[in-house]
Amino acid sequence: MAELVSPEYIFETSWEVCNMVGGIYTVLSTRAATLQKKLLDKLVFIGPDVWFGKENPYFEEIPELYPEWKAFTEAEYDLKIRVGRWKVPGEPIAVLVDFMPLMLRKDEIYGRVWEQVGVNSIAAYGDYDESSMFGYSTGIIIESYYRFFNLNSENQVVAHFNEWMTTFGAFYIKNNLPEIATVFTTHATSIGRSIAGNHKPLYDYLNEYNGDQMAHELNMVSKHSTEKIAAHVVDCFTTVSEITGIECEQLLEKKPNVITPNGFENDFVPDGGKFTSKRKEARATLRHVAENLLGYKLNKNVLFVSTAGRYEYKNKGIDTFLESLKLLSIQTGLKKEVVVFIMVPANIKGFRSDLASVLNHSETELNSWNRFTTHELVDYYSDNIMSAIHWFHFTNQQTQAVKIIFVPSYLNGSDGIFNKTYYDLLIGMDLTVFPSYYEPWGYTPLESVAFSVPTITTNLSGFGQWVSHNLHEIEQGVGVIHRSDYNGYIVAEHIAEMIHKFASFNVEEIKAVREKASIIAEKALWKHFIHFYDKAYHIALKNKYKRT
Repeated sequence: MAELVSPEYIFETSWEVCNMVGGIYTVLSTRAATLQKKLLDKLVFIGPDVWFGKENPYFEEIPELYPEWKAFTEAEYDLKIRVGRWKVPGEPIAVLVDFMPLMLRKDEIYGRVWEQVGVNSIAAYGDYDESSMFGYSTGIIIESYYRFFNLNSENQVVAHFNEWMTTFGAFYIKNNLPEIATVFTTHATSIGRSIAGNHKPLYDYLNEYNGDQMAHELNMVSKHSTEKIAAHVVDCFTTVSEITGIECEQLLEKKPNVITPNGFENDFVPDGGKFTSKRKEARATLRHVAENLLGYKLNKNVLFVSTAGRYEYKNKGIDTFLESLKLLSIQTGLKKEVVVFIMVPANIKGFRSDLASVLNHSETELNSWNRFTTHELVDYYSDNIMSAIHWFHFTNQQTQAVKIIFVPSYLNGSDGIFNKTYYDLLIGMDLTVFPSYYEPWGYTPLESVAFSVPTITTNLSGFGQWVSHNLHEIEQGVGVIHRSDYNGYIVAEHIAEMIHKFASFNVEEIKAVREKASIIAEKALWKHFIHFYDKAYHIALKNKYKRT
């Protein structure tokens, strides 16, 4: 095998650099340590400076780091940047840019990009303007660094752009610094997600869809345009799973050069005795909140089950999960009481003050009409999860075998009820369920098995598809259910059956399943997946040579 060409410098940019929004933050922040070992401070992450005067908990500014370059960037390019370290393992250099000055020039920039590569920004709305100007600013920052530090075509330089929000940076580099190799990764196509989210059958009819036509129908013209053109003009185009690769080939009319599956680092998982104590602490917290919310004591061997993620009711399979819980509740022979935590951030006013007071052992009485939510929803009546809970006649009475607790808050350690992070609660779960309909990768089930918590997912997620090559059942740590456009009820039946079976396991059987889950997680560490990125960088650099 020919030796891979390796980059000397990597500039990587995403809206989620030092800005935790979703799964891409996990991708980049966990991969950083592996890359930093090779490149040291020649690995530079670029993110948006969106905290506007507030302290950014993910970023440490270091004034003595490249002060001359900062001054050069402001003087020559009229952009203010902050330079420091991303507060993740490896502590790579991070540059945060205030891109708002470019908003005054956005029409000029849109016109220039239209002339250069043909991106249609006329139909733009929503977050398109800010995202595009941020992306364009990242290209400027890379050029500024390149010029200031006197890099040249002899240096192996790669600029890596993640998601459609950064594509304008790739266009800038293409036209201003063609000697830099470019990589573009889509973690989910904007039009594919929109098709799925609008209740159109994505998979059975995928070969019949035209991405451009669907973009017009679903009012996604600009986002789709910038994403599709970026996939075609960069030196290496990647995506995170085989299932999304097929989607790209059809909707973006571009087959990825390489699939780069999402790995992770398990340094956030405590070891040995600390793991045991953290799990015990988590279960005590979950029990304390549940018993006070429900108004009665739970059984000693209660089964804690959870799901989590963005509030995409269909795409994340929340609808199917709730239906499965109804089916589970009417099954006979369920060996354990089941308490389900739906940890999905929603539109809330704040934490429930009555529940917080009860948890702190005050004399306050709980509002008995609401035994479901830990936080106050802005609108209970139009909320999909609450509507389904009532539709399926869940009451959370002690006589019901399955209870549902809706946690509609971000679990950042200061939510007012649990006051623990998501990971600090996940470690206490017995089982998790993520029956996704649209999920290009799926970090939530991977995070679950990292904490030795068995999980149920579907083969429409990248992670589920990766695992299902070995046809895993729940006894093997991960249960993977076949899902299609129209078999939601069958999926719900399978989920109910798996939870029912898991509830019947004895202590030794559960211990064996948890160990198998942990083994699966180990196989997804970055040390096993980073070679896919090495291949992407190689392809980008080789294609750059062909261009120049």
